[in-house]
Amino acid sequence: MTMRTIGSAVLVMVLLLAMGAGRRVHAQSTPAVGGALHVAVVGVHSDQGRVGCALYTSADGYPTDSSKAVQRLFVPIKDGGASCDFSGLAAGRYAVAVFHDVDSSGKLKKSFLGIPTEETGASNDARGAMGPPKFADAVFDFDGGQGEMTIHAH
Repeated sequence: MTMRTIGSAVLVMVLLLAMGAGRRVHAQSTPAVGGALHVAVVGVHSDQGRVGCALYTSADGYPTDSSKAVQRLFVPIKDGGASCDFSGLAAGRYAVAVFHDVDSSGKLKKSFLGIPTEETGASNDARGAMGPPKFADAVFDFDGGQGEMTIHAH
């Protein structure tokens, strides 16, 4: 075999492996089976920016560390409201946190005292006393089917 033949054979093998890997990735990226939760966020004071929504399954990180959320998304605002749709959800206990990302920075703005300067909200319309709401106040049971809730921004 010449070097050119060996190089061609290696190239074919690499292409075949890449195609096989692509099929596996595609198969894994099919939509998740499970329930869906529609969250209507109302009372947003302007249509500027977007609303950030995060879905949590535990108190770990709730509501300020969205990296601990099981799902998070940003949605547009229209007429003082927004809709967050979470899908592929199993039955369980969840809590939702939302905020009005006025400047589309992806982060909740706070004053030098740590008080949010952008509107926030939580499932069960939970509010914290001298801080953010607790997971225990915002948690709800989800049956794994189709669910709806409304959160008021404040």
